[in-house]
Amino acid sequence: MSPDGGAAERDALLVETYRAHYAELVRLAAFLTGSRDDAEEVVQDAYVKVHGALRRVREPEAYLRTTVVNLSRSRLRRRSVAAAHRPEPLPDAASAETGALEHVQRAAVVTALHRLPRRQREAVVLRYYADLSEAQTAAAMGCSVGSVKSHTARALAALRPLLEEGR
Repeated sequence: MSPDGGAAERDALLVETYRAHYAELVRLAAFLTGSRDDAEEVVQDAYVKVHGALRRVREPEAYLRTTVVNLSRSRLRRRSVAAAHRPEPLPDAASAETGALEHVQRAAVVTALHRLPRRQREAVVLRYYADLSEAQTAAAMGCSVGSVKSHTARALAALRPLLEEGR
């Protein structure tokens, strides 16, 4: 035996085994995992495990095949556990772009509201943002229902061109 305890011979045996069986083992792992990328990783991991066990392994090819099968099973098991515990995306969750767009639109509406006279702004905010009826809005503003209708109509007419400017 060599002074390094046979490490050079084991390395040479592993290189020879790699050249002879790598493609075959990748095909086997690809059939088992369903993914070429996963298969290549599994085979690489198998060679690492075999390298560490070469002193006690009599048939490296058989040990490699068994290791590839076991590592493929482990990979599939991990994948299924991860899939089972993956949180489901919220179907009605808005994207970041939608939130940003809504923020810009809301800012444009607020800016346009501030350009209205105070009574018109109050009528629109109470009617459409606070969702009050015309009678409730009139009571909150201390005026008649007719005045609420008039202020609201004038405010909406003034808001249309202000909001179209921003488009």
